[in-house]
Amino acid sequence: MWSRTHERREQLAKKSGQRHFGLLAILLGCAGMELKPGYKQTEVGVIPEDWATKSIKQISDPVRGGSPRPAGDPRFFNGTYIPWLTVAALTNIPESQLVVTETAACLTEEGSLRSRTLLPGTLIIANSGATLGVAKLLGVKCCANDGIAALHNVDKNVSAEYLAHFINTKTTYLREVVATGNGQPNLNTGLIGDFNIPVPPTKGEQEAIAEALSDADALIESLEQLLTKKRHLKQAAMQELLTGKMRLPGFSGAWEVKRLGDVGECLRGVAYRGDSDLSAFDTKYTRRLLRSNNVQDAAVITADIQFVNSDRVSEKQLLRERDILVCMANGSKALVGKAGFFNVIDGYEYTFGAFMGCFRTITTDANATFVFYLFQTGRYRNYINNLLAGSSINNLTPTSIESLDFSFPPLPEQTAIAAVLSDMDTEITELETQLDKSHALKQGMMQKLLTGEIRLGGAL
Repeated sequence: MWSRTHERREQLAKKSGQRHFGLLAILLGCAGMELKPGYKQTEVGVIPEDWATKSIKQISDPVRGGSPRPAGDPRFFNGTYIPWLTVAALTNIPESQLVVTETAACLTEEGSLRSRTLLPGTLIIANSGATLGVAKLLGVKCCANDGIAALHNVDKNVSAEYLAHFINTKTTYLREVVATGNGQPNLNTGLIGDFNIPVPPTKGEQEAIAEALSDADALIESLEQLLTKKRHLKQAAMQELLTGKMRLPGFSGAWEVKRLGDVGECLRGVAYRGDSDLSAFDTKYTRRLLRSNNVQDAAVITADIQFVNSDRVSEKQLLRERDILVCMANGSKALVGKAGFFNVIDGYEYTFGAFMGCFRTITTDANATFVFYLFQTGRYRNYINNLLAGSSINNLTPTSIESLDFSFPPLPEQTAIAAVLSDMDTEITELETQLDKSHALKQGMMQKLLTGEIRLGGAL
């Protein structure tokens, strides 16, 4: 079953996938329906009366992988004989990818004799580490280390893929409730064996559920891949367009090197110690205040804001549309200099904290959006790193921001470049929204299908 579904996922990723997924969404649209007669309460929740509850040890033999000792011994590791799967490697496999198709390393033949060899189609579960409780299916023959458990001899009437999907809905429970150990929790084969699974009566129904969820995963994976591609394309476009290496049609002529201080000014933020506990928001007495955590992925977000007394805020310190909010000081050097474009229009007035700065374009021969994209370049990041190098204080000044120099084309070309990059950002944002909705829809599908609230595969 796992191989057929893997092929289906690949086909769906190559196609749009959204049409088929939309049909599934319609099928699951009855999200608010009440439980019907014919359901029962069990230790795994409410399930149909014809479903069974079985422990993993009743339908399989849980075993643990094996790691050759001593670790790193060249007699066993860095060979070419058989793929070597570690629990650490599982962190690099996307959540939406159920099938493990490759590993990062291999064992020698001698090393394989000191490990456990697993066949394609085997269900594995991470029993330690950051991916504890995550289930996958093997798409390759490999050896696995002792941070990975496997289910051998799965009952012929039970779909391993169905089991994997259900286990993945219980990852948090496995980590926080079932796993033992302080600091480094783990799952032993006894704990895994005692874990209960709701089992539909026929393998056909189990496979239908697994196929629907795998289709959802395929769409998510295809969106993730497309989103990664679009982000890479944008980075490449920025590198070419913002340096003049590539010119847009209709533009020519020399660019002029200018300091940021020639086109705008950098303002320091507001001291707000003692104001953060203001509970009532009144536009006459307080202003909304943004801090470093309000700059994420080059955007300004308004979640988790604080307030500051209005009399602390000068007129200049009220943020305006197309201002660039900059982190000027932070305990983490990597966060100093991060910048976000302020385009919040919600009727409130915003200012920014003392560890923040605001760069405001003030000349008519500079496009504010073009200037913002300069703050997203590697050149800008290198500037910041050089300014902070050798200093124990992770702090920028308005003067240091204003001193940075970049090449500027004439205003019409700035505007055209900014429009191209803005369009790319819009497309990326739309894909991110689609991806969020796809994740949410899959969560709804799992809730309905893995509890039997909605039946597939010809079930009653």
